[in-house]
Amino acid sequence: MKRDSLNRREWFQGLGGGAMAAALGVLARSEAHAAELIQKSNRASTPLKITKVRAFALRPARVNLIVVRVETSEPGLYGLGCATYTQRPTPVLAAVNEFLDPFSKGRDPDNIEDLWQNAYTSSYWRNGPVLNNALSGLDMALWDIKGKRAGLPVYQLLGGKCRFAVDCYSHASGRDLKELEESVRSKLEQGFRHIRIQMGSYGSEHLSKTADFREAGFGMPQDRVMASLPYLKATIKMFEHTRTVFGDDIELLHDVHERVEPRDAIRLLKELERFRPYFIEDPISPEANDYFRQLRGATTVPIAMGELFNSPHEWTPLIKDRLIDFIRVHLSQTGGFSVARKIATLAEVFNVRSAWHGPGDLSPVGHAANLHLDLAIPNFGIQEIISFDDATREVFTGCPTVKKGYASVYEAPGWGVDFNETAARKFPIEKAENPAYWEPVRRPDGTAVRP
Repeated sequence: MKRDSLNRREWFQGLGGGAMAAALGVLARSEAHAAELIQKSNRASTPLKITKVRAFALRPARVNLIVVRVETSEPGLYGLGCATYTQRPTPVLAAVNEFLDPFSKGRDPDNIEDLWQNAYTSSYWRNGPVLNNALSGLDMALWDIKGKRAGLPVYQLLGGKCRFAVDCYSHASGRDLKELEESVRSKLEQGFRHIRIQMGSYGSEHLSKTADFREAGFGMPQDRVMASLPYLKATIKMFEHTRTVFGDDIELLHDVHERVEPRDAIRLLKELERFRPYFIEDPISPEANDYFRQLRGATTVPIAMGELFNSPHEWTPLIKDRLIDFIRVHLSQTGGFSVARKIATLAEVFNVRSAWHGPGDLSPVGHAANLHLDLAIPNFGIQEIISFDDATREVFTGCPTVKKGYASVYEAPGWGVDFNETAARKFPIEKAENPAYWEPVRRPDGTAVRP
């Protein structure tokens, strides 16, 4: 200490008047900065702990949403995650409130990976949609906390932006070619360059007229019918008409939604190759993943797959063998943001791009997580996006925005999205006697069709 004082005195004696004043100013600022760092260090010496994990159920836009809030020992510091499983919301609520809450209390929210790994195995049985969604809500909330503590948007924690905004696609549909044409034109006017086209609902069910199973009293009266041939023929005509009307400059996408047999899917993609689709989504169900090798050998049409995946054993072979072009996992189905960023890194090595699932039954927190990852990864492909209605924006502030087909996040620490619990109470989820689930779809003879 004495030696340091002598060196400082000798240094000042060698300075002129103006230089000495400037040096004193620099020293004062330096010492003030050091004091601030010491103060922060003292605060950090009190370990931050998770005090509560709670799931909220709401239905602001006619779909069930689940939001997870993780509270900490620092007053006012909390994180938000998306655990939405529209078709099974109540089991997710129980998994979060009755199991992840007591498991997480007292743990350090900074140690995201350690917490994820141990929460993942805490149920022993794993890789199921209910537990994965619950875990995803916890994981996303921890990343939100991490960003807030750093004072940075989450994408900055991954290395910053790779692009100024996120290019998105929107959905166009119509029961006939004229309606579809009008829908596509509307999306173009909104600025979208990538448009998913569908003839009616998935599988063009409205084109299937005969439901012989109903006459035989098989199934339930509300069960729907979908024959493969009307859908397959209509899809080819749909692409042909759209290309004829709008030319080759727009990118066209389509979702088979796993509704045909693998051989029919292979024939369909071979027929569609001449229309240069940007990608065809879910041509085969996850249970038939081995058919992707045959599909890849039969056509150059880009393939997007994965929104139903919840296990690494499903996506890893398809990525490493380059059997798909876009990985399309649903972040909360796979276990959260931590898992998705690892998938993105794996996919980058094998030249597979991202196309994360971004449907209407995903909260703004989940959409924000998609977009933060999109901004930061080099192998981004395209992002599915929706427009948030007034009810959703009443509950969630800082929702992502879309302009000229590009989505942007709210530039604030963490996800940039906040949640109004009071407003959420105005939008309760559907009651147990009227649950949300996929109604059965059948072939004319009554055979079940995967949704």
